[in-house]
Amino acid sequence: MRFQNKNILVIGGSSGIGLDLIQLLSKEGANVFTASRTSSDNWPASVNYLEINVMENTESLSSFVPDELHGIVYSVGNINLKPFSRVSESDFIDDFRLNVVGAALSIQQTLKSLKNATSASVVLISSVAAKTGMGFHASIAASKAALEGLAISLAAELSSNQIRVNVVAPSLTNTPLASKLLNTPDKMEASAKRHPLGKYGEPKDISAAIAFLLSDESSWITGQVIPVDGGMGNLRTNL
Repeated sequence: MRFQNKNILVIGGSSGIGLDLIQLLSKEGANVFTASRTSSDNWPASVNYLEINVMENTESLSSFVPDELHGIVYSVGNINLKPFSRVSESDFIDDFRLNVVGAALSIQQTLKSLKNATSASVVLISSVAAKTGMGFHASIAASKAALEGLAISLAAELSSNQIRVNVVAPSLTNTPLASKLLNTPDKMEASAKRHPLGKYGEPKDISAAIAFLLSDESSWITGQVIPVDGGMGNLRTNL
């Protein structure tokens, strides 16, 4: 098993991608720690849980994680889609605090434990919208682009500590967060057709990529933004 005797922290693991990742990591032998606003009945019994709201306080993370932490995944996010004329100042600030500041503070609180591990991996979750122009995505695209900038800077700074930092950038994925975008057969069909592979994402598509970046199989990969988007970001097949 890839994660035998590895301690992994998943922030935001009560549903969607985070939940699927926790189930996958547990099956592969990891000691899973998770911090989120709510718990889940679908977690394995062995999961260690801390109730936390990253918009309010992350300081409790430092005493929650073990002395050695082999990986951290920041699986917190939102989908704030509005016409630009209706995006408020607080929308921009809140999206930035959730997606960027929350990630930065979480990593700071666990950095000592990450450094104590022989090697460690940090994985952040961005969006295809950060680099692919999409209407109504101004606030979320701005914050996710900033998250990618944070990741690349940290990858350089922490490389001497053998801490790798990478980003997974999904397109639309079938999670509770995206339920309003996929709540009718017509919406599901239209969303699938927008992707070159003819389907939208499932949580397992994203969690598999994250698990790879957490594992020793990716030990020579850092500072990368990896699209897991059905071809949405780079391919044009409807010309």
